[in-house]
Amino acid sequence: MATTMQMAELELVEPDHPQAQRVAVLREPGRIEMAHARIPEPGDGEIRVRVKWVGICGSDLETYRGTRRPEFISTPMRLGHEVAGVIDRVGPNVIGVKEGDKVTCRYVWGAFAEYIVCTPFNVKVMPPQFPLKETSLIEVLPGVIHTAELANIRPNTTVLVTGQGVSGLVLTQVLRLYSPAALVVTDLKDRNLELARKYGATHTYRVPTPDTPTMDVVGEDFPDGFDVVVPCLLEGDGMVDALDCCRLGARIVMYGCIGVCNQPFDFFKVHRRRVEIYSTEPRRDIDMRRFFQESVQMVLDGLVNTAEMVTHTFPLEQVDEAFRLRNDKSSDAIHVMIDCEKAG
Repeated sequence: MATTMQMAELELVEPDHPQAQRVAVLREPGRIEMAHARIPEPGDGEIRVRVKWVGICGSDLETYRGTRRPEFISTPMRLGHEVAGVIDRVGPNVIGVKEGDKVTCRYVWGAFAEYIVCTPFNVKVMPPQFPLKETSLIEVLPGVIHTAELANIRPNTTVLVTGQGVSGLVLTQVLRLYSPAALVVTDLKDRNLELARKYGATHTYRVPTPDTPTMDVVGEDFPDGFDVVVPCLLEGDGMVDALDCCRLGARIVMYGCIGVCNQPFDFFKVHRRRVEIYSTEPRRDIDMRRFFQESVQMVLDGLVNTAEMVTHTFPLEQVDEAFRLRNDKSSDAIHVMIDCEKAG
């Protein structure tokens, strides 16, 4: 979706510049610092969003850790794409959206800042009364809904989701609406599994270590594996585990595990078990917009909770502390959000 991704330019200025805004810059893996950049002006067909909330996504975390491939991303750069804010300026030849509209954004990058510029394609307008804090996480829902459609779930389908972080918990809420015979989830943390049960998981299993094979934990109850496996972890090695969880004729829908894979992946096992593998990013812009609209409606209808999993918030000046917390696997953090308006 390179034609629609909005990338923030790394044009830094001095703090006393008349058009300076605060931004977070990833200087190198593990080091994110505050700086100042020029406040952007919307061009023809563009809008400017005054950012309020940005969530720290798993892709932000992978970049922070330095595990994203150089051909995808390099440093120094600006992170952040789970955005909730308010349109504060509209460029020429923009119709429909207007100044003052509350919006959630998708396909933007560099939003740990006070302002971003994008196009109307990148936003969905939210009702005025809807809390902005509950808006930014809508960004993950189009991919989640596409995952559910690719899974082709029927009432006799058994589904496994490995990982109940932020996206995993959203996935559980959506997949339950497809009425699978079993919705099985795994995670390292009891707190996350407690939420998963509340959100509709029929079976929850605590995995003792990240390296524990999932079938060692769930195999007694599901010895034949699963019809659908959705890996929702960061590391690419999770695909090796996901394949081992597949029954004959299963499908893997890769919501996660798009990171580096350090283990050999057995393609003959894919062939032998007749497994189908799908990626979740919509191929057409029109599909993304349809999923975006459905996402907003699901949240407005109360079918997906985007607020309960928010465990920590930080002002923009403390973005480094927020990333350290999010990166600490021993912490109790689920979803960490940055308040880009609040002064530190």
